Amino acid sequence: MPNALIATAPDFSQPIAVLKHCHDKIRKQLDTLQNLLDHLPQHGNDAQAQQAADSVMRYFNQAAPHHHADEEVDLLPMLSVTATGEDAAVLQKLMPEIMAEHQQMDSLWHALNQQLTPIADGETSAPASQLSAQDVQQFSAVYSAHMEKEETWIAPMAKRIFSEQQMVQLGAAMQQRRGISA
Repeated sequence: MPNALIATAPDFSQPIAVLKHCHDKIRKQLDTLQNLLDHLPQHGNDAQAQQAADSVMRYFNQAAPHHHADEEVDLLPMLSVTATGEDAAVLQKLMPEIMAEHQQMDSLWHALNQQLTPIADGETSAPASQLSAQDVQQFSAVYSAHMEKEETWIAPMAKRIFSEQQMVQLGAAMQQRRGISA
């Protein structure tokens, strides 16, 4: 009997739910970044700080690029050929914003990744254990607003206008991108 107490991730037969699940994981990593900001001045670059930095880096260096590709390569292009009327107008406004935000988040991440590397590596010199509060806040703010936009406009639109076949196609592309066999 499956354990109903353990939350499971949606599978790729529910691609919009998978994207939302990714957003939830991003929010957890943003919380970890904030916790790390609070932790470092009090405890230095201890094992917990190293583990937190490593976790954030793994997510944003591996999973986040897949998530952005899911949207840029599959979801948004599929929406653009399917949306009509008001949906098409909303999409025409939001697509360039979403793409620009992805580039902005990638740039912000590059700076944070450089700051997190010495922390994850266990370096203890003062500059090695410093994390810019301004960089963390900006990264978190941009990502949070971006996810809210996608969850308010893009995901509901896809759920409303995609056919079952389009959902299967989107899910299969996302699964393939991650190297997961069907």
